[in-house]
This record gives sequence, C-alpha cells and structure tokens, in this order.
Amino acid sequence: MLRMSTLSNLALAWSSGSARPSALLVAPALMVGAAMALPLAYLLIRSVGASSEAWELLFRLRTAQILGRSALLVVVVVGGTLALGVPIAWLTTRTDLPMRRLLAVLTALPLVIPTYVGAFLIISALGPRGLVQDMLEPLGVSRLPEIYGLPGAAGTLIFLSYPYVLLTVRAALRRMDPSLDESARLLGHGPASAFFRLTLPQLRPAMSAGALLVALYAVSDFGAVSLMRYESFTWAIYQQYQGTFDRSVAAVLSLGLVSLAAIVLLVENVTRGNRRYYRSSSGSERSLAIQKLDRMRWPCAIFCWIVVLLALGLPVAVLAYWLINGISNGEPLLLLWQATRNAVVVSFLAAVVAALFAIPVAALSVRHPGYFSMFVDKISHTGYALPGIVVALALVFFGSKVVTPLYQTIWLLVFAYVVLFLPAALGAVRSSLVQISPRLEESARVLGRGQLRVMLSITGPLMRPGLLMGGALVFLVTMKELPATLILGPLGFKTLATAVWSASSEAFFAQAAAPALMLILSSSVPMAVLVLRERNR
Repeated sequence: MLRMSTLSNLALAWSSGSARPSALLVAPALMVGAAMALPLAYLLIRSVGASSEAWELLFRLRTAQILGRSALLVVVVVGGTLALGVPIAWLTTRTDLPMRRLLAVLTALPLVIPTYVGAFLIISALGPRGLVQDMLEPLGVSRLPEIYGLPGAAGTLIFLSYPYVLLTVRAALRRMDPSLDESARLLGHGPASAFFRLTLPQLRPAMSAGALLVALYAVSDFGAVSLMRYESFTWAIYQQYQGTFDRSVAAVLSLGLVSLAAIVLLVENVTRGNRRYYRSSSGSERSLAIQKLDRMRWPCAIFCWIVVLLALGLPVAVLAYWLINGISNGEPLLLLWQATRNAVVVSFLAAVVAALFAIPVAALSVRHPGYFSMFVDKISHTGYALPGIVVALALVFFGSKVVTPLYQTIWLLVFAYVVLFLPAALGAVRSSLVQISPRLEESARVLGRGQLRVMLSITGPLMRPGLLMGGALVFLVTMKELPATLILGPLGFKTLATAVWSASSEAFFAQAAAPALMLILSSSVPMAVLVLRERNR
C-alpha cells in the first residue's frame, strides 16, 4: 500500500504543471544529473593540481584559434545535418514516398558507422589514389579535388550524424496533430507550403534536440578530424593525452571543451524557446495524414537514395571490396559471433538504462521549467560533449577509488555508455513529452483515475515514440563506441568496434571489413523491427 502511494505521488509530480515539483521527481532527476557530472568532477580534481604553465596554455592565441576552428566545424555540421535530416524525416513519415519504410531504415543506419572508419573509407574511395581515382584515370581524370581539412571532416560528420536529427524529428512527427495538415489542405496549401508554414514551426523542439546532439557530437569527435587533418579542440586534447604522462594539461584543455559545450547548450536553450507544442483542444489520436507528392514523388525519392548511397552505400561498397579482396587472397572469414553478442547485449542494456534515466530529467525540464530544471538538464549533457577517453579515465578514477566492486565489470561499462549517450535519449524523450498536453492528465484525474494509472495508461503510451527513438539512438551509437570499451571493458571483453579498430590499426583492412559489416548488419535488424512496427496513426 505504501509502495502504491509512493508511485502515485511520483506520477502526480510528473503530470503536475505547478512551479514547485515534488521531491519525488526532483530526487531521481538530481541523482541522474549528479551521476552524469562525474567526468566534470574528475576534470576539476585534475585541474586543481595543474601547473601555471598548463593554465597559460589554455589562454594562448593558438588555443583560441583551435577553439574557433572547432566552432566553425560545429556550425557547418549542424547546418548540413538539419538540411538532410528534417526533409528525410518528413518524407519517410508523412508522404507517399516510394519505398518509404525501407528508406526509413536505411537512412538511419549511417549512425552506426564509426567516424574513424567512415573517414578512412572516404579517403580510400575519394582521396588521392583512391578507388574512384583509379576508375576515372582511364577517362583522363588525373586528380580528384582535395578532401582533407574542413570539407572532409565536415562532410564525414554530416553524413554519419544526420540520423540524430532524422530520428528525433521523425518521433515528433508521429506525435503531431494530424488536423494541422487537414487545415493546410483546406486552405489550399500544397505539401511544400504546408510543411514550411505549419509543420516546420511545430518541429522546433525536435530540431533543437537533434541539432544539440549533432553539435556536441562534432565537438567531441576525434576520428574524422584526425584522419581528415583538421585541427580541432578534441585533437589538441588527444595530443596532450598521448604526448605526456601529465594528464592535468589535458584536463585543463578539456575544461575549455566544456566551455564550448556550454555555449552550444546555451544557444540550444534559446533556439528551443518556451512555446507550447501540444494541441489545446481535446481529441483522440488519429491516423497520420499521408500527403501526396505528385510530380515531386520521384525527385524526392532520388534525393533520399542519393543520401543513402553516399552515407551508407559507399562505405558498405568499400568494405565489401576489402572483404572480397581479402578472401580471394586467402584471408580467413572471421564473423566474430561472440563479439557481436557482446556488442548487442551491452548496447541494449545501455539503451534501456539511458531511456529510464532520461524520463525524470525530461519530466522536470518540460513540466517544471526554471533555473534548477535547466541546470539539471544541461549538466546531464556534460559527458556527451567530452571525448570518450576523458569520460573513460574519469570512471577509471572513480571506479578504482569509490565503487571498487564495479571496476572492470560490464556494469561500469554500461554506466559509461549512459554517461556518454544519455543526451541521445533525453532529446527524443523531451521532444515527445513537450507535445503531450497536461490537460489530458488533468482530465483523467477529474474522471477518477489515480495518478499511477494516469502515468501508465496515458502519459507513458503517448511518450512511447520518443522513448523508442531515444533508446534506438543510444543503441546505435553504443554499438560503435571505442575508447570507453577499450579502457573500461572487462578483461577479454571484445565488441565489433574493438575488432574493427584492432584490425584497421594494423592495416589489416580485409580483416576489419568482416566485423565492420557485421556491425552495420546487427544494428540494422533492431532498427528495421522498430520502423516496421510503427503504425500510421
């Protein structure tokens, strides 16, 4: 009886729109925020003992230039991912696009390709003396345009990270009121006009959530920027970690990266705004209105397939070439079933835990906006903005000194994944919750339903698209995570990402092709199941 009363109070704290949230909501949200702030605490501890030379390094002109280059990369990548992700999400959700369910799966899969693998594949295909150069040389093309620097780094990150925007916007579209499209048609608007005038403004929270993930991803990435020879802030941090045993210098530089992430979070908070995006009238859930593209049907399909070809088809083709070439030269075919199982299990656990952790933080942020809820929300994004090696070393520090029984276990590794990727779930859950009117919960309470029943029967099902998409995002990005797995994984624990890295680092590209293709295939199966189970409501 006491337990049911506690759950009911928690449900009331969730659904209430009052300015003073219950402690039963604040407590779990604050615990999640504190857990996510562990890497920042580690950096502060390391930085306290840093020398004056380390702090002077942070304020040098060279550091400011690298910071500016990182900011430029973020702006370009965010703009590119919004330009790709938003229209593809609308086309695969709300229109009669040919093969839209297949495209809904394929357009999300580039997210599972690690940036260091994607960048290397792009270089091997489009770089000097690459595969494309070899094919075009008989036609008189002696050299392809330079891909190194900002164009290569930004292009790689855009094509591998636009699914962040795609999946969060797609979840929001499935929750949007269909009467908006009906009103637009009655007013004489075509598909394009209705999208820009009515649909796009309603997608503002989801677009901000996806853009935030992309921005923080670009801030913390090392694989693409290093291979494309683009000096970013993350590159400078890795140089310090590899070039010296004194980690305090890298910790000070990481605080600079946190400052850049704080600016990104501030900009996202301003662009998201505080408007309401749920319908004000009552009504039941209805099927999504499928708009006919008419003459634009096939041009839109060609656009989507070009994106799939560049973001997924090209890497898969290069990997298949390496695999076939290796087998023809006598290389053994290693399918690595145990590594696949390990990767799927830890990714699934991380997805479930991250989705659960995201619920109280999102509920506090949406239902009780204010300085405190904003602080908890932003501190929960800290780990995502830092390089994986920083987060991993922070958890090594706390694991070996505070929670010794969890050190070198799969549970500390799962926790590291949650620290790194919680924002991926948080953005999707929040953009879904913001579209649910509190009046639905209030009406159910007036009709005599208890708070627990309201949460389970109304709020929970309405949040399901956001929870599923948030969990899917965490699953996909966890499958390819490398630094945390190498540092925190139990002895002998291997995943597909570590298998790809160990083979490619030794230039055994044929051996790296098989686990890389297995990584894409094993990630595509749950994504396909998730998309195919979606119903047009």
